[in-house]
Amino acid sequence: MKHVYTGKTKDVFELEDGNYLLKFKDDVTGEDGVFDPGANSVGLSIEGAGKAGLKLTQFFFEKLKEKDIPNHYVDADIEKQEMKVAPATVFGNGLEVICRFRAVGSFLRRYGAYVEEGQALDAFVEVTIKDDERLDPPISNDALDMLGILTKEEYEVLKGLTKDISLVVKEELAKKGMELYDIKLEFGRNKANEIILIDEISGGNMRVYKDGKYILPLDLEQLLLG
Repeated sequence: MKHVYTGKTKDVFELEDGNYLLKFKDDVTGEDGVFDPGANSVGLSIEGAGKAGLKLTQFFFEKLKEKDIPNHYVDADIEKQEMKVAPATVFGNGLEVICRFRAVGSFLRRYGAYVEEGQALDAFVEVTIKDDERLDPPISNDALDMLGILTKEEYEVLKGLTKDISLVVKEELAKKGMELYDIKLEFGRNKANEIILIDEISGGNMRVYKDGKYILPLDLEQLLLG
């Protein structure tokens, strides 16, 4: 097992069989000790966050497999906080794709002159470049194509998958009386050059509310799977 990458919330290892191992950590993104799924740095460490994140990720990836939505999940070991995944290459240096159902977070900070906080959005999809130094700037469809990161045809596939996946997550949360406000996803190309979901689907990359109150990542795992 070869260590290949240290991320904000996971370590990545290459396995002898050609797959990869993601080791979930208890670190979460945020600022000044406050959790924020849209932040560009690790803001705090929450005991149990890694295991809770992996449980949710396993749950959602298996739901996606049932619906034949392509992703990199192979299997998981919850106690070891490890997930085995198939290899995939990212777009450029990595993209983050956000699906928004409510105007909160960076969307509200950017467009607050035109929307009210918490205003309903119709599964609005936007793409940002993974670039901590430049605070993950948003990028348009045209710019992605012009810079050779993603073709316009691939963008439409990416957008469609993002909406499909986000609606699956939203529907599962709604079964327990929770509402998905927004979610951040990552995609890559597999060996067959197909666009697939990669990384994770956990409380650390979404905002979920119940009865108007924000749900912390660990509480989300308990409410959905407990």
